[in-house]
Amino acid sequence: GVYAGTKQAVRAISECLRQEAGEHLRVTVVSPGFVHTDFGELVGDPEIRAGILAKRDQIAISPDAIARAIAFAIAQPADVDVNEITVRPTAQG
Repeated sequence: GVYAGTKQAVRAISECLRQEAGEHLRVTVVSPGFVHTDFGELVGDPEIRAGILAKRDQIAISPDAIARAIAFAIAQPADVDVNEITVRPTAQG
């Protein structure tokens, strides 16, 4: 689908940027799983919204977990490039 295609495009663009910039720029793709945000509250269909919010309240991880992963990538020494990080709740599978 479109979602999978856009994720692949982000990965490809990031890899091209990494290769073109060489050692002058570190590039990390961060792919978060289900994060506890207000996103589900914007869904127009009440039934779908209720399902998303219920699942969010059951399994979503905090935005702080994503921030810690980003901080980890940034904290690496200059000779280390963390290419990709996927952070998702254990219950998401």
